[in-house]
Amino acid sequence: MQLSSVRDPAWDDGRMASLLEVIALHPADAEAAQEGGADRLELCASMEADGLSPSVSTVSAIRRATDLPLRVMLRLSDSFTTDGAELNRMTAQAQAYLSAGADGFVLGFLTPDNVVDVESVAALASTFAGTPWTFHRAIDAVLEQAAAWRALRSLSGLDCVLTAGSSLGVGHGLDDLLKLAKADPAVASVMMAGGSLKPEHVPWLYQAGVRRFHVGSSVRQDGSWTKAYVNSRFVRSWRNLLDAQDSRG
Repeated sequence: MQLSSVRDPAWDDGRMASLLEVIALHPADAEAAQEGGADRLELCASMEADGLSPSVSTVSAIRRATDLPLRVMLRLSDSFTTDGAELNRMTAQAQAYLSAGADGFVLGFLTPDNVVDVESVAALASTFAGTPWTFHRAIDAVLEQAAAWRALRSLSGLDCVLTAGSSLGVGHGLDDLLKLAKADPAVASVMMAGGSLKPEHVPWLYQAGVRRFHVGSSVRQDGSWTKAYVNSRFVRSWRNLLDAQDSRG
């Protein structure tokens, strides 16, 4: 299986060093994430809805606070479905985000039957051709994983798939992630494990070929989205964990 992709520079030289992506809601999050050793940020808002599009002003402010790559969420409602009106709004948003300093996007839509909405995703992605993007955890809500991963092959610009293997988180989906990654190195190369990811999951995923990892609440005091910013020490603990895996090869 081969996925069309626009790769991050970290993968261009063929070395599979690990990537640590951290969710940032504010400039303070971005600064702490960079201090702790994050490689990339996912920018979003409204975590009570599992992440929605942030304001353009927030993206601009975070861009001024960090030089890390920024991937911005394109999602307007607490749903994995979309329609033409939303797509038009997100098209305009994407251009505004690029002007504000975004380096990529995070998106993903399903049909009412819970299969990948290739038409909607491709239509939106075509409006920012050449800009890399991540298909987010909508994939964990599909009915048939194999069919979903096949559908992703046709999506231009896709270079990362954020998944927990289960809508309940990595703790429930780990076995399925390992099976997918071990069965197909191309899948492993674009898979980014995230969603209640725990340190003890990392060695298993790394051994299966996964090199991209995504954290959010685990790098905040008490896991709070509303009462705490990203803690650089918590990010550093993840960075050290991944570096230790890299050093073992």
